[in-house]
Amino acid sequence: MSTDQLSHLLAMSATIAFAVTGVLALADRRVDLFSIVVLGVITAIGGGTIRDLILDVPVFWSNDLSYVRFAVLASILTFIAQSFFAHPNVYKLMLYIDGLGVAMFGVGGAVKALELGFGWPIGPLILGVITAIGGGLMRDVLSGRKTLLMSNEVYAVPVALGILTTLVSVHFFPDFKSEAILAGTIIAFGLRSCAIYWSWHLPAWFTSTPR
Repeated sequence: MSTDQLSHLLAMSATIAFAVTGVLALADRRVDLFSIVVLGVITAIGGGTIRDLILDVPVFWSNDLSYVRFAVLASILTFIAQSFFAHPNVYKLMLYIDGLGVAMFGVGGAVKALELGFGWPIGPLILGVITAIGGGLMRDVLSGRKTLLMSNEVYAVPVALGILTTLVSVHFFPDFKSEAILAGTIIAFGLRSCAIYWSWHLPAWFTSTPR
């Protein structure tokens, strides 16, 4: 299996995990099948879609509808077999795959913005984070849930740190771009995995105090 094939396989796996975890997040909402599919697909591809619209380039899934097909299929299967996917071990596995997807898509989104010369240095960071968590935010807003950014879950911070690692490394060591991308992805996924395994949450001093 070539590197491109492996990357595509991991991207598809992450897309499926996004859709599965996105649907399971709505388990208490008593949502119908059609709405589940729509929200599952939005979770899976929403962030990358927003990124490409901002960059004014063809939306990534328009060139490969497999992303949409797999997201739709995963959403339907999760709706039908919700008890299976909600099993603690299966759900935790999906969280880890989701974490890998967040890392890959976040770093990849930032690099895409960087290559197009979009708003260096802050632009690639913003678009990378949007790529990673934008779909989940759209799902939460549309379903009336508390968004990830409004919680103390360690979700966006790992991907932001991974993206920063990649951007700084590419800036100072442009000849080692592949290594920088790999390092940023590993850092983002590693920190997210630690957050899942040890149930990390942002400390109280890191959040605002309600008045």
